[in-house]
Amino acid sequence: MNKLKMIVVFCCSLLVFSANADFKIPTYQHYTLANGLTVYLMPQSEVPLIDVQLVVRAGAINDHKLHGLANLTGEAIAFGAGKLSKQALEEQFEFLGANYRSVTGKETSTMMLSFAAKDQAELLPLFAQMLLSPSFEQAEFTKFKKRYISDLEQQKESPRRIINDAFNRSYFSNHPYGYSIEGNSKSVDQINIDDVKIFYKNFYTPANSALIIVGDFKANKMQQQVAQLFSRWSGKTKSVTLPKFDQSLAHSQVLLIDKPDATETTFMIGGKGISAKNSDAIALSVINTILGGRFTSWLNDELRVNTGLTYGARSRFDKFANGGTFYISTFTKNSTTFAAIDLALKTYQRLWNTGIDQTTLASAKAYVKGQFPPRYETSSQLANLLAKMWSLGLDDTFINDFEKNVDSLTMVKANQLAKKYFPQNNFQFVLIGKATLLRDSAKKYGKVTEQNIKNI
Repeated sequence: MNKLKMIVVFCCSLLVFSANADFKIPTYQHYTLANGLTVYLMPQSEVPLIDVQLVVRAGAINDHKLHGLANLTGEAIAFGAGKLSKQALEEQFEFLGANYRSVTGKETSTMMLSFAAKDQAELLPLFAQMLLSPSFEQAEFTKFKKRYISDLEQQKESPRRIINDAFNRSYFSNHPYGYSIEGNSKSVDQINIDDVKIFYKNFYTPANSALIIVGDFKANKMQQQVAQLFSRWSGKTKSVTLPKFDQSLAHSQVLLIDKPDATETTFMIGGKGISAKNSDAIALSVINTILGGRFTSWLNDELRVNTGLTYGARSRFDKFANGGTFYISTFTKNSTTFAAIDLALKTYQRLWNTGIDQTTLASAKAYVKGQFPPRYETSSQLANLLAKMWSLGLDDTFINDFEKNVDSLTMVKANQLAKKYFPQNNFQFVLIGKATLLRDSAKKYGKVTEQNIKNI
């Protein structure tokens, strides 16, 4: 166990926020350097750790035809920095007990580094060197891409790993929100190191980024170190306009992905969702908790507890800056595929056929409020929060008014919002399973388009 993990194990019980209505986002500083880099500093002295994130407004939506490019770029930044090789970087992190990783989403790419506070003087400069002077070593990239493509092919053996991409690809069609974050073996095979360098040059620029530091540090000293390390960063961001998209489907459609050896069917049913900035997002999270957002939800009760058709069923809103989706997802054995789909649809219709009663709403509100503060206990969680707020343009009320917004949700309002936002017709269906057993009955849900899992 490295030093960082030992510190976390020893100290995790020391940092606990009170689960009450007074929870507010901790105090932080927010400013912009002369080169355009946004900086967030949030001192937290409870645990001797520091979490650093560099968030860039560039993700899968910027891949164009080279799906997976943003993700590969995020990974390739760690393939060496300046005169340090990939191996030298990894050895330095290991020696100091630091944890580095990159995360790419639809709209952002993030470099993350967690380390013991005492190592700030050594590790923050190393982080800056990776960002400002990545070497993009060709040999390391070639090795990584080979493993990456192999993993993409291996994922096809697990429908639950690929169905979300298939749903987005079918629902959004050619819109960038339909692009896969990881890409596919064909698109990734076309990506070369020059593509990575161009993506980095176009989007990894100070005015397109935010540096977020949360943890055990002195704010004045951190300000000085940030200015010293990141003020020399320069570059001009490529201008990209995201095309508009009408999310309402004109009719129901079915994407059937044939996996001939499948013994079960994995499926998703959904449609238009909401954007992350929607003013009713918190209320909808409460309503979705009732439908399929917890173990005692309607969907899980009906499909798992009462009928045994699956081990678990859920529903979810996936929210982006300018749109999103809603979907129900689960899996079942071949022989019960359509019984499970029909029961999921019947259960879903309870939202507007019978509605939400006061007792059910009160239970969901208590659950959501109970889950809220623990999501922002650690320095890494708080860094994630600030990154989300920056990338989506959210202010402190996103957190500070959360519990007030939950408490203000009435039964009448909940039922109005259920009818307003949860799609009631023209669904997108995605089924992954044995097509010979599915294709005929699937036609009753909409026009069927069929693909072989090997070709997606």
